[in-house]
Amino acid sequence: MSSSTNRPLAVVTGASSGIGYELAKLCAENGFDLVVAADTPLEEAAQTFRVLGAQVDALETDLATTEGVDELYATIAGRTVDALLANAGHGLGRAFLDQDFEEVRHVIDTNITGTVYLIQKVGRDMRARGRGRILITGSIAGFMPGSFQAVYNGTKAFIDSFSFALRNELKETEITVTCLMPGATDTEFFERADMLDTKVGTQEKDDPAKVAKDGFEAMMKGESDVVSGWTNKIQTTLAGVTPNEMLAEQHRKMAEPGTAEEGQGGQQKSARAGKSES
Repeated sequence: MSSSTNRPLAVVTGASSGIGYELAKLCAENGFDLVVAADTPLEEAAQTFRVLGAQVDALETDLATTEGVDELYATIAGRTVDALLANAGHGLGRAFLDQDFEEVRHVIDTNITGTVYLIQKVGRDMRARGRGRILITGSIAGFMPGSFQAVYNGTKAFIDSFSFALRNELKETEITVTCLMPGATDTEFFERADMLDTKVGTQEKDDPAKVAKDGFEAMMKGESDVVSGWTNKIQTTLAGVTPNEMLAEQHRKMAEPGTAEEGQGGQQKSARAGKSES
C-alpha cells in the first residue's frame, strides 16, 4: 500500500482502459494520488499513473460483488477520499431472451449494485467530513429504451436518475455529485459486449480522452451533469420529446445484430467476447 502524501486521493473504478483509464490519468496529472480498481489487469495502467507523479494502489477485483467492493474499500484503508470516480460498467448486446442470465445479472450487479454500494460506503465518509466530489459515469443510453441492449440501457437509466437524486439529497453539504453521460465511445466496450456486427459497434465513436476530460472538468467545477459531445447533446434533447416506442425502434436500427456498416462488421465478428468495462 502506498504511503500517505499531502496530495488529495482519488478512487477510480474501471481504470484499466477506456474512459476510466483516461479519468485516472487526468487525476494523476492534476495532483491526485490514486486507488484504482478494475476486473481486468491494470498494473500497466497503474505504472503510467505513477510516471505522472501519483502514488497508486491498484486492485484487480470484481466490483459486481459485495466482496469486491469491500476489498476496494479496505484498500482505501481509512484515508480521506477527495474524489470518487465511479466508472466501472459492463455492456451486453443481443436480444434479451437470448442472453445468458448470469451475464445479465453481472451487468446489473456491476452497473447498479456494486456502484451504489461503493458510493454509499465512500459517500458516508465524505458526509462525516462534510466535503468530497463524486463523479458517476452514466450514459445517454439511459434516455432511451435499448432494443438489443435492453439491460444495459436500463441500468444506465437507473444510474442517471440516481445521480441526480443523490446530488439533491446532498445539496446542503459541500459534497458534489456529477453525472458524466457519454455516447458511443471508442473503447473495448462494443467488442466485449458482442456488438461488432451492429451499426453502433462499427460506426465512428467519440474519443475516450475527450469524454473523460469533459467529465473531470465538470466534477472539479461541481456541475450536476455533462453530456459529452454535441451530437449526443442533440440526441438527448430529442429523446425528451420523442415517444418511447419510436426511440426503441431507432435503437433497434443501431444495435440489432447484422446491422453493421458493410465491410466493417464482417471483419470483426471473430473478435466477439461477451461483456465490457467502461
